Parts: sequence; C-alpha cells; structure tokens
Amino acid sequence: MSDLVPGDLWARLRRTTPARIGLGRVGHAPPLGEVLQFQLAHARARDAVHAALDGEALAAELAPMPVLQVESAAPDRATYLRRPDLGRRLSVRSAALLAEAGERCDVVFVIGDGLSATGVQAGAARLLRACAEALGDLVIGPVVIAQQARVALGDPIGEALGGRVCVMIIGERPGLTVPDSLGIYLTFAPRTGRSDAERNCISNIHGAGGLSPAEAAATLGWLLREALRRQLSGVDLKDDQTAGLLPSTQGPQPA
Repeated sequence: MSDLVPGDLWARLRRTTPARIGLGRVGHAPPLGEVLQFQLAHARARDAVHAALDGEALAAELAPMPVLQVESAAPDRATYLRRPDLGRRLSVRSAALLAEAGERCDVVFVIGDGLSATGVQAGAARLLRACAEALGDLVIGPVVIAQQARVALGDPIGEALGGRVCVMIIGERPGLTVPDSLGIYLTFAPRTGRSDAERNCISNIHGAGGLSPAEAAATLGWLLREALRRQLSGVDLKDDQTAGLLPSTQGPQPA
C-alpha cells in the first residue's frame, strides 16, 4: 500500500526529471525551501546571461592553438541584449584584424559568449578539443574567441578567414535547470547573409544530463564531413547517421 501514498509517488517521479513537480504546499504557497531553490536557479540564469567572458583565460586554456580575439558591433553587454542585430556584425576593429589574418582552411572554429558566458568559460575549451580531435585530417584555422556574439557572427568570421565550414560554439540561453549549456552551429560556405535554415545545430551540451563533449564531437564530425561532401548545410542536411556510431555513455542494456 505504500506505493499509493502521494508523497512516495512524487518522490519517484522527481528522480526521473529535473522539472519542478510535486512541490507540495504550505497553506496557499509552495514550501519555503522550494521557493528559495527557484530563486537560486533564477539568479544563476541571470548571472549566466550578464556575466562577462574572460577571453584571456579561455585563450590560455586553448594553448598552443592559435587564437584570435574579436568582438561584435555591440559595445557592451546591455546593448548586446537589447540589440541582437549588433551581435551579428563585427566591430570595425575586428573586421580589420580578420582581413589581415585570412588564410584558406577547411574549418573555422568560433567560440562565442552568446547568452551564457558561464557555460562557455566552464566547458568550451574541452568541447572544442574534442571536436578538433574528431576532425583530425582536416585543416583547422585559428580559433576565434568572440565577445558579445550571436550565432550569425560566425558568418563574416568564417568568410574572412576563408573557411569552407564555420563551426560556432556558443552559450545557449540558460534555463531554470541548466544555466551553462552549450550549442554548436555548423554553416557550410559561411558568408554574411546566411539564414538560420542554412545551419545545423547540436544543442544541450552540458554535464548535468545533457549531451557530452564526446557525443557532440562525434555528431559534428559526421555532419561536417557530409556538409563538405554534399556542399551544403542546414535543413537539407539531416543527421541520419546510424545510432551505433555514437559513443555510448550508458551502461550495458538489458537483453
């Protein structure tokens, strides 16, 4: 009969999801502990959005890879959040810097702070190394660290550096369960004016039950080689690889 007790039922369900379910009530309000946990999660999400990326520290993590640091046309974080369009364009200084550094390559990696500099600071270097290892036979250009960056900022960067493909690793919009998730956006033949429909996205990369760096790198490797082979990316390039090609993070499955 204990399985029919509502409290036991919610306890079992809560172990299967990070969602806030079965919180209970104290009078007309949720329990104080749940309210405080919600406020803490909200504060972490806000911090992730407003935090500044330490580009120098990230560049040091990436050594000895060659690194360039650029910024978008958004002069500060407040403007970046109000004006998404500025986050898609390079600043004048950055455009001039990249014009001098242009060199043909297969892949240009861009690390953008996006909407979670916290996630980028914590995991972008490890994710990029995993991706680079999965593309070992391709020519990889200098890594570009971009401040106040939106996804489309990878287009003028990839174009300036002569990349056949641009891979943008960027902080995803934080939620109330995961404030440090990363996303990867792949664009074949990057150039200013590319639409979101011309990109492939690998999302939800984080350590709290999300996609692991190894799994994300394996998916990127397959998509990128197919993009180069078929000369396209986006909605016309489907991730239809065999599931068994991805490294498993789970234990043996029951027969």
